[in-house]
Amino acid sequence: MAERAQTTVLVTGGSGRLGRSVVTGLADAGYGVVSVDRTTVPDGVFPAGIRQEPVDLLAAGEARRVLEKHQPDAVIHLAAIAVPFSAPEDVILQTNSQLAFQVMGAATELGIGRIITASSPTVLGYGSPAGWVPEAFPLDEETTPKPWHAYGLSKLVAEQTMRMFAAAQGDRLRYAAFRPCYVISPEEWAGAPTQQGHTVVERLDDPALSAPAVFNYVDARDVADFLDVLLQSMDRIPNGETFFVGAADALAREPLAELIPRYLPATGSLAANLTGSRPAFSVDKARRLLGWEPKRSWRSELAASELASAIQEAR
Repeated sequence: MAERAQTTVLVTGGSGRLGRSVVTGLADAGYGVVSVDRTTVPDGVFPAGIRQEPVDLLAAGEARRVLEKHQPDAVIHLAAIAVPFSAPEDVILQTNSQLAFQVMGAATELGIGRIITASSPTVLGYGSPAGWVPEAFPLDEETTPKPWHAYGLSKLVAEQTMRMFAAAQGDRLRYAAFRPCYVISPEEWAGAPTQQGHTVVERLDDPALSAPAVFNYVDARDVADFLDVLLQSMDRIPNGETFFVGAADALAREPLAELIPRYLPATGSLAANLTGSRPAFSVDKARRLLGWEPKRSWRSELAASELASAIQEAR
């Protein structure tokens, strides 16, 4: 805890769905946190003591300016257009790639010791209208990326940008990337719409809603926990690593060995080993290198939300 208290982490995109949980989780863990985004969140959303600064990181010199101002010990880059096809394809590619380059480039120039960028499982290319078949299940960091839209490509570019800086810097600065699965924020367990507009229960009740993403998900607070562990581990793991960050189970009521052949027939013959609640995305690399384990499941979180609602109604 003492080491965390002496560490300042600057989070870009801190006002976003994932960013809010990351900022809150790191602050609760004892870090000094600076949240940088185009807009700030209202008072009371974040714990006391978090510094917020509205910044357009695409504006010339702004990434370097804000990093020089706050002099963080680490940078976690989340800022991006976060949803595929939510803007023209060229805008998504240019915006996300430029953000990654500007932030990591400025952090590198200033000698910030730990630099982490968010990527996405969409780099693998699932959901392609031309068809998609991976080498094997479960999917992991060795699965060949085959992005088919600008968002997935922009995240692969962010990973490659991270590796470029790591290759140039050697071990002087430490870099990493992470691919958070379909993020579910705390309020979404209580019924708020998820990123695609459906509730968690609707995604569970209708497997067709989760099938295009191969039933992947992660609690946003587990991502914050992962980043805490990663920050503490970067000096002892290989530089420039990429990690999947997901739940220990699938967002499905039935085994994926049964659902994938039904909804993704081209890949069905590969899914026979995804029995029980086993997910399609492996986090074994994070377990092995970092000792990190996801704590939250849709089973426990929905049950907790239902219990809280029942208690509130009884009052």
